[in-house]
Amino acid sequence: MISSDVTAMTDSAGAGAAAQERILARLRDHAVEVRRLVAGLDEESLSCHPVPGKWSLKELLCHISRVQRVFDARLDALLSEDNPEIAYYGPEGDLIFEEMADRPGAETLNEFLDERERLLSRLEKLSPDDWRRPGRHPEVEDYDVQLQMDYLAHHEAHHIYQMFQRRTRLGRVPAEG
Repeated sequence: MISSDVTAMTDSAGAGAAAQERILARLRDHAVEVRRLVAGLDEESLSCHPVPGKWSLKELLCHISRVQRVFDARLDALLSEDNPEIAYYGPEGDLIFEEMADRPGAETLNEFLDERERLLSRLEKLSPDDWRRPGRHPEVEDYDVQLQMDYLAHHEAHHIYQMFQRRTRLGRVPAEG
């Protein structure tokens, strides 16, 4: 009985480590893809709305950058508090997002990429127990660091696809960023 419990714990830890590596790889890849999708565009092109009524490339960039900041603050809480309450975030009426959208897109891109490097560095140093630190989210059961970062990666993938759609309407998409 004890050996099967130890095997289950080892298998579970291995699965957790594999999931964490997958999340880190996706977050790294997303930064590269964001850079590629905005490469070579001037401020006017970044700010235009090739899909009427939908966010521009710049607004999408601002949104994923803003969400990264929100999730970084949540990570602070998850790592420093016991089972913290995690507030819902929605972009509607977010004054920080609006301020970001008023700044040059290149500035937002550089900040996003710098902040992504810092986030990845932080996540790479987490212990297996840190990845499992819980929090209480109003919409998600079993919320912890790993689920939060997996959510971030999926959320970004959705918006990166939207960025790709916008970019294809502005000319050839660069092969490299």
